[in-house]
Amino acid sequence: MNCGEICKQKVVTVQEFDELSRATKLMRDRHVGYLIVVEPLPIDAKLRPIGVLTDRDIVVGVLAKEADVRSLRVGDVMTRQPVVVGEEQPVSFALKEMRRIGVRRIPIVGVAGTLVGVLSLDDVIDVLSGELMEVSKSIQSELRMERDLRT
Repeated sequence: MNCGEICKQKVVTVQEFDELSRATKLMRDRHVGYLIVVEPLPIDAKLRPIGVLTDRDIVVGVLAKEADVRSLRVGDVMTRQPVVVGEEQPVSFALKEMRRIGVRRIPIVGVAGTLVGVLSLDDVIDVLSGELMEVSKSIQSELRMERDLRT
């Protein structure tokens, strides 16, 4: 299974020069704690990820320092040059990258480096739990068939 198959493709994005207060409102309104900072490519208007902004970035980098949120832009707080994973990469590769850099989410990009979606640990857990349910059903079916043969 590859990252492009299970990532969320509806991603909330902002741009580097957006007001930070706009980004925080987007997080609240869309019920997310993770935004991908993008720049549109001039040729086809596809989006290229240039950073990420998390609710933790805002709390630790702004609120804890008692900075004025209204005076800041997304680019003042975002993590630049995010680690990204190609959509054709196996999920196991993305998990290793997430563990290596200590994150729960990672942007997924296409071959041209344009944004495809975001993969979260929750997405992986959802898929794995479905797979484990199928394993459990197979075992139950096997036991039922064996019991029926012996009675």
